[in-house]
Amino acid sequence: MAFPFSGKRECHCGTRRTQRRPRSRALEARGRNIIHLEIGEPDFATPRHIVEAGKTALDEGWTHYGPTQGLPELRESIAKYISRTRSIDVGPQHVCVVPGGKPIIFFPMMAVLQEGDEVIYPNPGFPIYESMIRFLGATPVPMPLAEQRGFSFDLDLFRSKLSSRTKMIVLNSPQNPTGGVIPAPDICAIAELVRDRDVLILSDEIYSRIYFDQPPLSIASLPGMLEKTVILDGFSKTYAMTGWRMGYGVMPEWLVGAVNTLSVNSHSCTATFTQRAGISALEGPQDDVDRMVAEFRRRRDAFCAGLNSLPGFRCCLPQGAFYAFPNITGTGRRSKELADALLNDAGVACLSGTAFGEFGEGYLRFSIANSLENLMDAVERIRQFLA
Repeated sequence: MAFPFSGKRECHCGTRRTQRRPRSRALEARGRNIIHLEIGEPDFATPRHIVEAGKTALDEGWTHYGPTQGLPELRESIAKYISRTRSIDVGPQHVCVVPGGKPIIFFPMMAVLQEGDEVIYPNPGFPIYESMIRFLGATPVPMPLAEQRGFSFDLDLFRSKLSSRTKMIVLNSPQNPTGGVIPAPDICAIAELVRDRDVLILSDEIYSRIYFDQPPLSIASLPGMLEKTVILDGFSKTYAMTGWRMGYGVMPEWLVGAVNTLSVNSHSCTATFTQRAGISALEGPQDDVDRMVAEFRRRRDAFCAGLNSLPGFRCCLPQGAFYAFPNITGTGRRSKELADALLNDAGVACLSGTAFGEFGEGYLRFSIANSLENLMDAVERIRQFLA
């Protein structure tokens, strides 16, 4: 196990994405009406039975330190949930509960990466992947996502990027920012290419329940992959619990000790009353999740149709998550230039595709976590701006 913290390092985690929100709030403070389509969190309330479980836990005194790895009852519940939904056999000993999803990016990378190692990661993708790879002195190897493949990998290009220095591969499906879902045949092909390599897969499945067609396939479910895969999942997106700060990793036992060591030295433990609410989330009614996904589908269909009616816009129908990622090259504008202009002149806040990496140039990311009325108003504002 390596902890490569020598030398001076800089981390710019999320900086490019978070700058836009203060700017939009500053415009609002001056009286401007802004439609917020830049925010990556569900606009739904946490389901009532989960809130009540959290309140009950507070009343019962779940307000003290808990085990670093997570409450045994929650880890058992997570293991059963993951085993059922991924068709694999894992137990509570494979589960680490952490405050949010990011530690399951940070800690496995800290545990296994050293200077000179290479990490293949999706680009455009969640900016924290590249930030953390660079912070640890490893070499980020961007994998451009192909629009014509529904923002999946070009498998020939992926094969060419594998090398003797490849130590980790990051997968994210359903994906932020594109909404793409890696097709099952592509997941199988990736597994074939790496099964016999000394490489760890970080499978970011935080949007696993938010899909609109075929359920995404977890690479951990394929033969020979469970012992070399870390599944990142959590409660924030599925149950609209972003502020509760609770995620988890399901990983091989050989990695659990390192993650626990890093956890106890960084955050000690995840809040115990939120963990009690997490048990209720997994074991209670799922109707609210189904309703949320159905509403996201309704918004997706209408908003993407609206984007495709705009001159210079071309938008693939996202298969998961709650984002639209239109190609805007037909407008003749660069991504950041257009995103800035939409905020300042049209009152529509979105993110430049380049906030998610160099291969995001030519795209914008819109979150559909807003009302259908506001989404369609945004389309008309953009139409008027383009005219």
